[in-house]
Amino acid sequence: MDHDKLLESLGPVNRLALAYAPAKARVQLVALLALDMRLAGIVRNSREPMLAQLRLAWWREQLAGDTARWPEGEPLLTALRSWEGRHAALMPLVEGWEAMTGTAPLPEEAFMKLANARGAAFAGLADDPAAAANAIRLGRNWALADISSRLSNAQERAMVLALAKAQDWRSAPLPRRLRPLVVLHGLAARSLRAGENGVRLSPFSLLAVIRLGLLGR
Repeated sequence: MDHDKLLESLGPVNRLALAYAPAKARVQLVALLALDMRLAGIVRNSREPMLAQLRLAWWREQLAGDTARWPEGEPLLTALRSWEGRHAALMPLVEGWEAMTGTAPLPEEAFMKLANARGAAFAGLADDPAAAANAIRLGRNWALADISSRLSNAQERAMVLALAKAQDWRSAPLPRRLRPLVVLHGLAARSLRAGENGVRLSPFSLLAVIRLGLLGR
């Protein structure tokens, strides 16, 4: 699986958002979102929590190590080399998904840990504290909305949806390399306001994507 196939695996909403990133940042963000999806798949497809934790531990070990020691033949690791030494910033993402290996219904703290970790992953591409803080907030908001739309447990879904609605959804400036996060955040906000379960790419939302992608607000 090469970079293009990683991109294809991310789904139409993510691919549309990624179109507004500069070329170099697009590769980095594809790697981030593909890693997020891979970790989610580990949790979702492992029959026992211990098996998920073992597989997550392998990714934690890779992200903690030097890229020169990464095994060859893993396309996602190849894509993560685009982070040029910043890949350790993605380690909390592993911890966040590990919090999902408990027994349902999971507590509020577990979902907040995952949402904050997904926001922190985007912040790993920010170059100053203000941009990092904005990336964490926007990323956390998007993550909570995204998580709530994917939960099958009704109690968990209602709890995470309430958490999402309680967040500060005001827009915030981000550098051009993080413009896809502005798009994802904006679409998630529209979906919450409309009471939709997940992002819908309607004609009106596509207009919103164009505005957010071009103007960043």
